[in-house]
Amino acid sequence: MGTRGYLLGKVAQAFLTLLFVLCFNFFLFRVMPGDPAALLLRGTSAFNPENVEQVKKDLGLDKPLPQQFLTYMADTARLNFGESFFLRGKPVNEVIGDKIWPTVLLVGTSTIASIALGLLIGIWSGWRRGSALDYGSLTFTLFVYAMPEFWFGILVLMAFGGGVGPFPAIFPTGGYETPGADLTGLSHATDVLNHMVMPFFVLTVAYLGEYALIMRNSLTDVMADDFVTTARAKGVREKEVLWRHVVPNALLPTWTLTMLSLGFVFGGAITIEYVFSWPGLGWLTVQAIEAKDFALLQALFLIFSAAVIIANFIADITYMYLDPRVRAA
Repeated sequence: MGTRGYLLGKVAQAFLTLLFVLCFNFFLFRVMPGDPAALLLRGTSAFNPENVEQVKKDLGLDKPLPQQFLTYMADTARLNFGESFFLRGKPVNEVIGDKIWPTVLLVGTSTIASIALGLLIGIWSGWRRGSALDYGSLTFTLFVYAMPEFWFGILVLMAFGGGVGPFPAIFPTGGYETPGADLTGLSHATDVLNHMVMPFFVLTVAYLGEYALIMRNSLTDVMADDFVTTARAKGVREKEVLWRHVVPNALLPTWTLTMLSLGFVFGGAITIEYVFSWPGLGWLTVQAIEAKDFALLQALFLIFSAAVIIANFIADITYMYLDPRVRAA
């Protein structure tokens, strides 16, 4: 019953959070300045008061607010997010679908790399606390954790994309692939990876600091526990103490952060995608903001929020099996 109650509580919490996001998403874009119908017709010869009123009717904006809300909830349940304004009627689902893969490829791989590197740095730094390795890695991780990622991205772009002094440019300055190349197969994959090197490096370095710091602090706390002292008193080798006793317990606090980071993958890295002109969801968000594309922004906000809610729910459920004390509580 304890496990069942815990699961039901987490499901209810995730459902209520998602419901709140849906309500907030609906009202947020209706209190923002601007007329969606006028924005949809701007720059066209059809822009006149009669056509604006007709578009409002087509969009359902002439109906009472409660009726609009019910229509919005029904459309969202069918994953119907309407049509994009600045792309002149292209379904929002198609617009987002075209941008998901570049974001998952870049942000997903860099997130996994930063998690792996950050945890390893944190483990060795915490295990050798007070050593030169610890002070050096701590200085490095604090620096990369505090530095603005867009600033670091610009420096990397200037150095390796534009060249510095006698050193020529090594990688493309931006984009997902070489325009007009029409490459296929292995040549296309190599071209995409070549364009991805710089943003991948920037995101990996920028994000590994938080994992290293949390892992280091967690490891130092676990090292002071009695079971570690008992293991050493039994004559267990230091390597086994680290990897069989200390690390598994120290990983628990980083699990939630890891799952949330994977949830943020769908949100993309807006600043980095913008700096490197990477055609993912982050850059699409910037374009939608500049164009005041309410339908697209509404869908993006909902997808980003839902991804984090689902990731947090998965973290809570798996944490219950990783740490039985959670179920007992």
